[in-house]
Amino acid sequence: MQLKSLRIFEAVCETGSFGAAAQQLHTVQSNVTAHIKKLEEELGAQLLERSTPVVPTSAGRLLRGHARHMLASHDEVLALLQGRQAAPGALCIGSMETTAALRLPPLLAQLHRRHPGMVMELRTGPTAFLVDEMLAGRLDCALVAGQPPQPRLQALTVFRETLVLVGSAPLAQFPTPQQLCQQPFLAFRQGCSYRQRIELLLASQGITSARIMELGSLDAILGCVAAGMGYALLPQSVVQAQQARFGVQGCALPPGLADIARVDTCLVSGPEASWSPALRAWVQLLHETVAPPQQMAEAEELLMA
Repeated sequence: MQLKSLRIFEAVCETGSFGAAAQQLHTVQSNVTAHIKKLEEELGAQLLERSTPVVPTSAGRLLRGHARHMLASHDEVLALLQGRQAAPGALCIGSMETTAALRLPPLLAQLHRRHPGMVMELRTGPTAFLVDEMLAGRLDCALVAGQPPQPRLQALTVFRETLVLVGSAPLAQFPTPQQLCQQPFLAFRQGCSYRQRIELLLASQGITSARIMELGSLDAILGCVAAGMGYALLPQSVVQAQQARFGVQGCALPPGLADIARVDTCLVSGPEASWSPALRAWVQLLHETVAPPQQMAEAEELLMA
C-alpha cells in the first residue's frame, strides 16, 4: 500500500465525496478514483460504499483505523528527521570503560535533564570492539581512543587524556626496565588502546616479552594494582578520581614518551546527514560543555609557563 493512496482514502472518508477529496488534495477526481480502485484490488475488499455521501464499509473502517496510525507515524518521523519537531528518541552510546566511569556521568545526567524522555543505552568495551560495533550499525556513536582509520566513520575529539603508570605505592621516579619486568601489567582485553600503549611503553624500555594480565573491569584493575599485583597504564584523571577509594598512585611517564602518554578520546559516528535527533542533541551538548583540544592544549601550555 502506498501512503499516498491511504491519504487519499482518508480524505474520501472525511469529506464523503471523491470530488471533495480531490479538491482538498489539489488533484483531479480521476486520480482519486484510480488510487481507491488500486487499494481495493490490492486488499481484495470493497472499502467504500459509492453512495451520497460516500461512506466506508466494514473493511474500510478497519483500514481507516490503521491508516490513521500509519500516516501519523510517517508524518512524525518526517518532522523529526527534518528538524521540524523536537523529540527525545533513543540513543545508544559506546564508550571505553575509563571514559564511561569518569567523563560520561555528568554529561549523561545533563542530557537527561534536557531530554527527560530520551531512552539512553551505554555499552562499554575496548576501542577495537566499539569501532566494529559502529561499523555493524549497532551503536549511534562511540567514544574511542584516537582517530579511527575507517573512512566510513567521522571523528570529533572531545577529551585529552594523559596516561600515567599506576602502582600501589608512590614512585619517586619512573621504574627502571628491570623493575618493570618484575611485575605484570594489568589491562583490558585485546583491542584496548591503552593496552597497546603498554606494549609501546615496554618496547621503548627495551622490554620485548611483556607480561600482560587481562581483567574485565576498571574496578578489578584498580583493585589488583592496589593489592600490589602489578602495574597499570591509565588516564591520570581516573587515578585522581579513584585515589581515595583504592589508594593507588600515579607516576608520570618520562618526557621522551609524551606521544605514548597523550591520548585523545574521540566521538566517532556516521556522516552527519545520518544522525538521529537524539544523536544531534548529544553532539550539541558535547560542543557546549567540552573544551576543544586546541583550547585544552593552550591551557596546558599556560599552566606549564
